Amino acid sequence: MRILGYYLHQQQRPAILAFEGWDAGGKGGAIKRLTERIDPRGYIVYPIAAPKGDDAEKHYLWRFWRRIPTQGVMAIFDRSWYGRVLVERVEGFATEEAWQRAYDEIRDFEQQLVDFGAIVMKFWMHISQEEQLQRFERREERPHKAWKLTDEDWRNREKWDRYEQAVEDMLIRTTTVQAPWTVVAGNDKRFARVQVLRTVAERLSEELNINASPEHLHELPPLAAVVPVPEWAKAEAKELGIGLDGTIQPHTEKSTKKKTGKGTAKSSAKQADKQTKQQSKKQGKKKGKADA
Repeated sequence: MRILGYYLHQQQRPAILAFEGWDAGGKGGAIKRLTERIDPRGYIVYPIAAPKGDDAEKHYLWRFWRRIPTQGVMAIFDRSWYGRVLVERVEGFATEEAWQRAYDEIRDFEQQLVDFGAIVMKFWMHISQEEQLQRFERREERPHKAWKLTDEDWRNREKWDRYEQAVEDMLIRTTTVQAPWTVVAGNDKRFARVQVLRTVAERLSEELNINASPEHLHELPPLAAVVPVPEWAKAEAKELGIGLDGTIQPHTEKSTKKKTGKGTAKSSAKQADKQTKQQSKKQGKKKGKADA
């Protein structure tokens, strides 16, 4: 995964990962295991809560546009713009006209990201109603995890059927070829985390045209080989005799012979002139002594 992160940076492709799911569905755990395997300089995680201040007064996508990553960086959203068609729909924070319109708005939003060169991945962390109850109860029993459980989680659980319908509509109406949904079976935490890691690795490998599996690592080109080199840099490197991989290029036999020939001729002429001058001086000295 770390290698793929380096190539993402070298090819200057932004990656955008959106995690949605049931409360206690394992979003945070999956994100934690993913980021443990990426260079910390290459990603940023955005935990998304209810909009406040300016965010609440502007278009719901505005705060996400502001968080679109620069080229070569991965942005990971712990909950995302899909709150519009999930919690805002079910809880009545958005009118039916607004959340119905949001499906088209979200598809257009993600298409613009793809057109920009972004790699968009979306995960729905799915668990059963029974598994969610068990996780809620375990959180209550453990002081270091109790803070994760709120009264809102219990209220949302009572509306399971309404949320389930909203989830189905979301998956059907917003999955596209360029930005598909991956539904992760999350009852088994380990299985879910491995599925997320595998999906991200396979998608990045496909988009970056890189096979980063251990048995193919030796086949990968140098990282610099995938970066477009400006023409001026190529010309300057050629003039200095430096290869694009940083090696010093040896002179060809033809150019060496030419340079050697010209150099020999020039040095021979200089030596001849020097010898002539020295002989003239010696003869002048001898003549002066003879006259004396």
